[in-house]
Amino acid sequence: MILSGVRAQVTTRSHYTERRLAELASRGLTQYVILGAGLDTFAYRSPLAAQLAVFEVDHPATQRWKRGLLAAAGITPPGGLAFVGADFESDTLGRRLVSGGFDPARPALVSWLGVSMYLTGEAIAATLAEIGRLSPGSELIMEYALPPALRDDRGASYAGIAMAASAERGEPWLSFFTPEELSATLAVHGLKVAEHVRQEQAVTAGLWRRHDPLVPADVCRLVRATT
Repeated sequence: MILSGVRAQVTTRSHYTERRLAELASRGLTQYVILGAGLDTFAYRSPLAAQLAVFEVDHPATQRWKRGLLAAAGITPPGGLAFVGADFESDTLGRRLVSGGFDPARPALVSWLGVSMYLTGEAIAATLAEIGRLSPGSELIMEYALPPALRDDRGASYAGIAMAASAERGEPWLSFFTPEELSATLAVHGLKVAEHVRQEQAVTAGLWRRHDPLVPADVCRLVRATT
């Protein structure tokens, strides 16, 4: 159940984000920032990446691990990709991005998926403050974990297993938001909410008409906000 839940969560959030990225790129957007990129594969598999400057932001140790895996697999990072080392708990995002070649005068789409639940409220606020200062026309798509009272039954089961497994690896879930709480936090930092999205809304409804374990769970949601 947990593996199916992870698969559904990762696939649907990426689909939603990359669909929005394609829409913005068709209107002239040229910068894409992936916060907490980890082993994200967008820059290596999507034809859209050739039109964009892509910035993978993550802890330097994680990036060394990823680059080692790429080298071992014989995969050369594309020319339009920049690795930006940053610790969300201590570094200033804007400064790190600019040092990696980011143009603060041009808008960007920032994706922040599968990360905020592992950070303190202070780190989240600091990062949102940096995003809120990006060029007008920039957008943020952020995944956030719901507090227990808002999870459905499947989400509660998923969260119980996922949180225990994460804590065992030394990465406990630290931050949870209701949609209203997160909207208020975003507003403080100059970001206006366009929509909150449940997992079941992130892909075409017909894709959920299935008989395998890949069904939606309300444990995390997406928010899209603009500067």
